Amino acid sequence: MTVAVLLFNNFETLDAFGPVEIFGRLTDQYQVSFYSLAGGLIGNAHGVSVMTKNLAEIENGSDIFLIPGGYGTREEVNNALLIDMIRKISQQSKYVLTVCTGTSLLAKTGLLDGKNATSNKIAFDWVTTQGPNVTWVRRARWVVDGKYYTSSGVSAGMDMTLGFLENIHGIEFARNVARTIEYNWQENKEEDSFCTQ
Repeated sequence: MTVAVLLFNNFETLDAFGPVEIFGRLTDQYQVSFYSLAGGLIGNAHGVSVMTKNLAEIENGSDIFLIPGGYGTREEVNNALLIDMIRKISQQSKYVLTVCTGTSLLAKTGLLDGKNATSNKIAFDWVTTQGPNVTWVRRARWVVDGKYYTSSGVSAGMDMTLGFLENIHGIEFARNVARTIEYNWQENKEEDSFCTQ
C-alpha cells in the first residue's frame, strides 16, 4: 500500500514519524512518501526538516493518506488551497488517518460531517470549532468511522496506526510490530487516560 504523508510548516514530529516508524518497518507491504502543498523542504520547531513532493503529484489518491497535527494547523486551517487539496485527496484515497490536531484539517473539508472523530485532548475545544457538524468523541484514544481513522494527541497516532494494522492484518500481526519497536501499545481505542471528562 502507498502511504502519503502530508507535511506543513510546524508539523508535530511524532505525529508524523510515529506512524512512519510503524509503516516504514513493513517495506514489503507499505511504501511511504512525504508531500506538501508546494513540495520542497518542510521544517518544524524541533529542527526537523523533510524534503517533500508536491501534493499535486497525487493524482488519484493514495491507499493511505496520513495527516499529522502540530501548531502549524492553526494557520493551515485557513489555507483554502490546502484544504481543497486535502478534500480531493481524501475523497480519492482508500483510507485517511489523522493524528492529533491534524483532524482539524480534515474536519475543515467537511468530509467528517456526520461522522465520529477525535483529536488531541489539550487542543480539543479548538479542533471541534473546525468541524461543528462532526460527532466529536472526547473519550477515545482513536476513532474509526468507515475509512477515516482519527487519533488523540501525538503518541496516540502510533496506537491508531497499530489499530489500523490490526484491522488489516490481524491482532497478532499488530502486536508483533509493537514488539519489534518495544512499544507498549494501547490496544483499546476507547481507553484514553489523557481525557479528564
